[in-house]
Amino acid sequence: MKKSLRIKLSALMLLEYFVWGAWYVTMGTYLLSSLKVGATQVGAAYANLSIAAILSPFFIGLVADRYFSAKNVLATLHLFGGISLYLISFTDNFQNFWWLILLYTLLYMPTISLANSISFSQMTDPDKEFPLIRVFGTLGWITAGLLVGFMELEASYLTFQIAAVCSILLATLCLFLPNTPPKGKQNSLSSILGLDALILFKDKSFVIFFISSIIICIPLAFYYSFANPFLNDIGFDNAAGKMTLGQVSEFLFLLLMPFAFRKLGLKKVMLAGMIAWAIRYLFFAFSLEFNDNWILYTAIILHGICYDFFFVSGQIYIAKKAGKSFRNAAQGLITFATYGVGMLIGSYVSGWVTNMFTSSKNSTINYDWQFIWLVPAAIAIITAILFMILFKENKVQPIVKIHQTE
Repeated sequence: MKKSLRIKLSALMLLEYFVWGAWYVTMGTYLLSSLKVGATQVGAAYANLSIAAILSPFFIGLVADRYFSAKNVLATLHLFGGISLYLISFTDNFQNFWWLILLYTLLYMPTISLANSISFSQMTDPDKEFPLIRVFGTLGWITAGLLVGFMELEASYLTFQIAAVCSILLATLCLFLPNTPPKGKQNSLSSILGLDALILFKDKSFVIFFISSIIICIPLAFYYSFANPFLNDIGFDNAAGKMTLGQVSEFLFLLLMPFAFRKLGLKKVMLAGMIAWAIRYLFFAFSLEFNDNWILYTAIILHGICYDFFFVSGQIYIAKKAGKSFRNAAQGLITFATYGVGMLIGSYVSGWVTNMFTSSKNSTINYDWQFIWLVPAAIAIITAILFMILFKENKVQPIVKIHQTE
């Protein structure tokens, strides 16, 4: 890969995840503190991202793969996304906020699989090349968290304005990405909708992977929705800034992934990610009993294993499984499973569980965080056990290709 192309793809990932990280981590704190809503409403707001993720594979299959260059679609989505974020920053009631967040996430979620597909289309060895590109997305998320934390903006509308400016900048960058021409109109309805990727379900191990991806995203939703409010509630200073230690860990483990694949294989790498989710939530649950911040720092730092070893591995797994003719649709499919169905269920479950363990006395809201965090820990443990028993991997090639007529 040419150096100039590597720089462009790295910048794409950097800005793609900076935009997301600038507002997403602290939205729960913003809603609870500034708009004065309850935990159920926080869960409902985060669920919008999942609704968009469910719809995005159909958009990818209908538009990006068939009729327009992916880079032009990406630029258009980020331009209108920036405008939406700017409007969100002026919203002072939850109902309008909810609808605008839904609009923005409908614009943003397709860009994740588009960015991945553009990157994969330029690579000859995704196992080695993709982690080195994707790691800049982690840097973008870290930069956003440090900026928000340093400026003490966790409960401020300015997080949305920062993301808006960056989104418009990203739209401009997209115009300079490599051209990925459309494949032309297809006569088959399944081709038009991008349902070609459903052929992957003929593989039993893929079905287990798909179901596990959905279930493990329920614990993920707890972290995204309530980790920042939890840390602020217990008096953990500069929570947004310190939470970027998780992305630093993600950065380091991304660099280690090629080595992990060679030594452990796909199954053990993904299993390690699921076990790490259970450990981090157990640390959160019992952190107040230990009364020592080291356990909180450890839980945050585990994010690298949690995210990289399951979700980034999943993206690589999908890229290897899918043929070139439906790579965009296949990336959309895993987005559908994780940030779509799994996070949708998880957002509402996390809101419901948190609300169930919340009490109010003398206008003071109290959260029973131990019981709240034990729920996602239990889900992660059960998922890991089922995955360990049911998922089968080829011992010669950790990631098995599906052969189809293209």
